[in-house]
Parts: sequence; C-alpha cells; structure tokens
Amino acid sequence: MRFATYEHRDRHRVAVVDEDGTLRPLPGVHSLTGLLAETGGLPGLLAAGSETLHVPAGPHVGEVRLLPPLQPPTVRDFVTFEEHVEGVRRSVDGAAGVPQRWYAAPTFYFGNPYAMYGPHDDVPVPPGSGVLDFELEVAAVIGGEGRDLTPEQARDHIVGYTVFNDWSARDLQSAEMKVGLGPCKGKDTATTLGPYLVTADELEPYRDADGFLRLALTAEVNGRVVGEDLLSNMSWTFEEMVAYASRGTVVRPGDVLGSGTCGNGGCLAELWGVRGTRDPAPLEPGDTVTLTVEGIGTVSNTVVSGSPPVPVPAARRRPRERP
Repeated sequence: MRFATYEHRDRHRVAVVDEDGTLRPLPGVHSLTGLLAETGGLPGLLAAGSETLHVPAGPHVGEVRLLPPLQPPTVRDFVTFEEHVEGVRRSVDGAAGVPQRWYAAPTFYFGNPYAMYGPHDDVPVPPGSGVLDFELEVAAVIGGEGRDLTPEQARDHIVGYTVFNDWSARDLQSAEMKVGLGPCKGKDTATTLGPYLVTADELEPYRDADGFLRLALTAEVNGRVVGEDLLSNMSWTFEEMVAYASRGTVVRPGDVLGSGTCGNGGCLAELWGVRGTRDPAPLEPGDTVTLTVEGIGTVSNTVVSGSPPVPVPAARRRPRERP
C-alpha cells in the first residue's frame, strides 16, 4: 500500500493512494505517525489501510497539497554509499579517499525532525548560505518499537520507505565541521519526504540475493539528469542500519532512517569533488530539483529565497576565572 498525508480544504488527512492517484481517507486519522504508534507494525498498518475499501473515495492527488507522509519523532541520516563519501569528502573537506573508520560501522548523524517539507513544497535557501545542494536518498520508516535488534529482527520493524532529500548548505557545512563535530546548521533547515510511505511488502520484489533493494535512483535539476544510481549500491542494508541504530537504545514508530546520499551524482558536491569545479553550479532560487526512486515515486521542489541570518557574535575571549 501507499499512504499519503495531505491538506485539502484546510484539513489534514491520511489516506491510502490508489493506483490511479485517488485518495481514500482513513476515517478519523490525521497523523500517520500516530497511526503507526497505534498499529505497531506492518500487519496493523495494512489492516487499517484495508478499512478504506469501505469508505467513499476522496480527491485525486492532483487536487490536494501533499504533505510529508509523516512527522518523524527522530531522523537519523546514515552515509552508506562509498562513492558518495569519496567524492563529497574531496569537495567539502578537501581530503582524498574514504576514511578507514567508515568501513567499520554504518555512521549516522541526527537530523532535524522539525524541518520536514512536502514533496512539492518550495524550499528556502538556508540563512547565510550561498552554496546550496540536494542529496538523493531513500528512508526507511520504523513501525514497531525495538531495542538491541539483530538485522533479522529489524526487518519486522521496518514498516515502509519514502524518498528523502537532505538539503545541504555546503559552505556552512564545510566551515562548521572544522570544529570536529557533525554537521549542524548546514543540514538543519529542510528535509523533503514523500511523496508517499510505500509499505515494505510492496518493495520485496526488488530485493536481491544479498538483501539489498535494487531500486533505480535519478536526480534532475531543471529537467537535466545529473545523477543516476542503484539503491543496492549501499554498503549496509536497511536492516543492518536499524540494528545499529537500536544498539543500546530504542527505535520507535515513525522514526526515519535515511540511506545517505547515493553515488554517481546523487548530490552536486560529489560531482564537484570528482570534477574539481562547481559544475553544475550550486542551487539558486528558481532551480527545481526532482528526485525519482523506482517503486516509491517522485519529489520535486523549487528553491526560493530564504531569510537573512540573525546576527550572533563570535566567541569572546574569557579570563577563565575560577570560584
């Protein structure tokens, strides 16, 4: 099944999406995150979706504003594509190769759950940035709570998948990561999710012998294809990522885990690192980024001008007095 959250006539609804784009609203449901918490996993979600067969059809997806499929309580963004690491590290950090430590475990950072944008929303330039980039990813969504899961157990905790665009201010990211921490304001202002949550069973036919989902990925800027890859080029499966995320803690319904950016043009910074020049140019207001994932769908966002940065002073040299 495909689930959408949408706005229509000033109301937010959750619906199952028919093949022809007709929306079938779930009676009384206004939050997919809340529904996931109630149903506790894929069987319960499918059962809830099946109830829409008995309700009148709603509007077509072309008649509504699609919102992010869900509002996640947490967002973990991994970095699982070796080709991306190699290219973007050269561009952002000025370093060659892949850090040896990267191969040891599926590293992630926590994103901002309050910065979710819908699949067709305009996305503003982050305050103070002049080097905006996109990142083509796929996200797994947790359906049932778990802790210290094995990869085998983790499969039952993944309820579905959605397209994930991790908008990135490369100039802010490059400057702040010199402090030795992960990205903060460079990744803080916008993440696109959508167009739907596609349940995990729908994508099982794409699973290869090694457990990876072989989905075609395409990135376009203003109608020009700039990147193409396969999701199966990930170095860890989503089940392994969930297992690592749950180590020593819990994952809960609605948690989102991004795959990290794919290779071969999954973002502009990777191309800049490979080519040694900013070609294509950083995104500007008026540019439209369209990302398509086989079996899931397409998101397409236009960049618009953002707000100026609120001034914050530089650090003061303090006397280091003691009590």
